Amino acid sequence: MADARTALRVIDELLWVLRRAGFAIATSQAIDAVSAIAAVGLFSRETVKRALATVLVKRARDQRLFDDTFDEFFARDPRRTLWERLAKQGFTKSELDTLREMLETLSTVSPEGALGSLLHRGADLDRLLQLATTSRLLGGMQSPLQAGFYTHRLLGELGAWRARDELASLAVVLADAMGGSRAEALVGALRREVQGATDDIRKFVQSTLAKREADAAQGDGAMGTPFSALEEAEVEEVRRSVRAFVQRLRGGARVRRRHAKKGRVDARATLRRAMRTCGVPFQVARKVRKKDKPRLVLLCDVSDSVRSVARFLLELAYTSQELFDRTRTFVFVSELGETTRLFEEHPIETALAKAYAGWVVPVTHNSNYGRMLRAFHETVLQDIDRRTTVVILGDGRTNYQDPAAEVIDAIRARARAVVWLCPEPRATWASGDSAMSRYAPKCTRVLEVRCARDLEDAARVFLALR
Repeated sequence: MADARTALRVIDELLWVLRRAGFAIATSQAIDAVSAIAAVGLFSRETVKRALATVLVKRARDQRLFDDTFDEFFARDPRRTLWERLAKQGFTKSELDTLREMLETLSTVSPEGALGSLLHRGADLDRLLQLATTSRLLGGMQSPLQAGFYTHRLLGELGAWRARDELASLAVVLADAMGGSRAEALVGALRREVQGATDDIRKFVQSTLAKREADAAQGDGAMGTPFSALEEAEVEEVRRSVRAFVQRLRGGARVRRRHAKKGRVDARATLRRAMRTCGVPFQVARKVRKKDKPRLVLLCDVSDSVRSVARFLLELAYTSQELFDRTRTFVFVSELGETTRLFEEHPIETALAKAYAGWVVPVTHNSNYGRMLRAFHETVLQDIDRRTTVVILGDGRTNYQDPAAEVIDAIRARARAVVWLCPEPRATWASGDSAMSRYAPKCTRVLEVRCARDLEDAARVFLALR
C-alpha cells in the first residue's frame, strides 16, 4: 500500500508540473491518467510516457513540450519528499519528528504562513503557482524587462519573505530543542529548501514570459493578426471564423433554453411536497428561472482609423441578432446615424458598403465624439432601459474637441451595462487627443480589441452581461 501511495503522489506531482508547463488538465483527465498507468504498469518509463501522452496531449504540437516536461521531471528525481531529502542529508528520525511537530505547531499558530508550502515544494508549490491570483499578478507582464518586477511581486504573494522570517523564528526554537550544532545544520538545510522554492518561482515567471513571447511570435493565424494588418485572403478567413463563432453562441443559447425549461431542483419545495405523502410518491419540484433576452445598442466609429475593426463588429452584431430581443446599430464619425433598418433590408455586404460609402453619415469628416454622444443623448437615450447593453466601438480620439464624457454617465445610469471596445493599446489612452482616460472610468467594461480573437473575447463579455 505504501508503494501505491508513493506512485499516486508522484503522478499527482507530475500532473501539476504539466499544468505549470501550460497543459489544461481537468480532474477527469487526472483520473484517466491514473487509470492509464494502472493499465500499463510501472515497469517501463517509456510505456508510462506514451500512456500519459495518449490521455493528456490533445494537439500534436504539444507532444514535444509534454516529452520535455516528463523527462525533466524524472531527471530531477521528484519522488523524494522533504523528509526523504533531509534524511538523505543525515538527519535522524527523532530530529525530523521534532521538526515536523514544530512545523505543525507553526501552521496552527500562523495559518497564513507560507513556510510549509515552500519547504515541501513539489505539487504543493505547483498548486500555488496555478491559482487564479497568480495569473492575475502576471497578467500585465509583456517584456523581459518586467520579469524582475513581477518575480518580486509573485514571491511576495506566495510568502517567500514571510517564510524567511518564520524560518528565523523556527531556528531559535530548534536551537533550544536540539542543541546548537544540529539545529544550525538543520536550519541551513531548510534555508536551501526555501531557496530552491524561490528559484522554482523565478523559473516559473521566466517560462510564463517565454510562453507568451512564443505565442505572440506564432500568433493565432489570422485570428491573432491585428485588423489593420489583415490581407484580403485573411479578411475572408476572419469573417468565416466570426460567423462560426456566432453559430457556436447560438447553439449554446439553444441548449441553455432547452435545459431552462426543466428548471433547477428546488430542494425546499421538494421536501415540503414529500412530507404530504410521506415521500410516496417522491415528486421533484423545480425552480423555473425566466431570463429575458437583452437588448443591444451598438455604436461604431467608421472613420478610417477604426473602420477595419467596425466591419467585423457590425457583422458579428448582424449575425447574432437571435441572441438579443432587439438590436439597434449606429455608425458615426462626427454625426450619428442609425443603420438598423439598413441591415434589416440589405445583405450584410451591401449594408456595410453603403455605410462606408457615406450613405448614413459623412465619412470624410474628422471624428467628433462629443457631438456624437450629445446626438445620442437627445435622440436615443429615452429608449435605453435596464435590459439594454450599450456597446461603443471607437479609439476615443476627439481631435481636441469636447469629449462630452458626462453623457456616458447618463447612459450608464439607464442601461444594464456600457461596454467600450478600443482598438488602441491601453498605454496610449492618455496620449495626444485620446479621451479614453476620461471615458474608461465611466463604463462598465473597457476592452482592447485589436484582432479577431480580442473581438471574440469581447463578445463573450457583453453576452455575459445579459
